[in-house]
Amino acid sequence: MTIVVDASVALKWILPEKGAREADDLLSQALIAPSFWLAECANALWKNVRIGKLNAADASGLFQKLVRAPLVSVAMDNDTGSALDLAVKLGHPIYDCLYLALALREDTYVVTADTRFLAAANKDAKLRKRVQLLGALAD
Repeated sequence: MTIVVDASVALKWILPEKGAREADDLLSQALIAPSFWLAECANALWKNVRIGKLNAADASGLFQKLVRAPLVSVAMDNDTGSALDLAVKLGHPIYDCLYLALALREDTYVVTADTRFLAAANKDAKLRKRVQLLGALAD
């Protein structure tokens, strides 16, 4: 089964964060994400440079590791309308809903480390199993 992963999970492949081992365990799966996932990760790396946790060279090197990650980027044009509908329905940012829309189209689920995203999806009984928290995956 293909699994959608969001930027909060991908970042754990390169940064020493809680849940890194669980994120690494996903690397043996077939993984996909909307094409903007790298931009989201790059923004997080920039923030780490800005606050002094990383220097520019380290951020660039970590970004290159993400580029080589075994994750397929999927064009999001076909999912943007559905993501907008989900964002309005759930009262949650469209960025996360793009991951969810892709998961729905592919009949799979999203793995995230974002508890707010999980809580938003849990508002709808039909979406509960479509967003799973990293480290607490359903069987």
